[in-house]
Amino acid sequence: MIEIAPLRDEDWQRWNILARGYKTFYETTLSDADYDRAWERIIANDGIHGLGAHLDGILVGITHYFFHTSTWAKDVCYLQDLFVDGDLRGQGLARALIEDVARAARERGARHMYWNTRHDNATARALYDKVAVHKGFIRYDYLF
Repeated sequence: MIEIAPLRDEDWQRWNILARGYKTFYETTLSDADYDRAWERIIANDGIHGLGAHLDGILVGITHYFFHTSTWAKDVCYLQDLFVDGDLRGQGLARALIEDVARAARERGARHMYWNTRHDNATARALYDKVAVHKGFIRYDYLF
């Protein structure tokens, strides 16, 4: 049975493995201190919210999200990270995480929820095309 719940202290070790898997997938290298800081912010509920998907009591999927204002709405929800253990994909874990973030966004009164993925992430996009609408936007990052 899948249980979706806020991340908690005892999730640290599995979260660390999953978060590193997520960053590796997107070819991003971070220091141990960066992971430690992110975890501290999530656990402190410091503007960043974290949910975990537990299967038989083991953390097997994570998502991080936050709310922000926009020109046209007081609150919108950005689902920043979503990652499920590679051996367990296709079992509804990612969908369950997305739906729980959507529930939190609705409860807060957010106008909408959105996220990004790479154009070639076919596995994730197959799910995303079922639960959301792709409006054709392309993301650019201005690097410092």
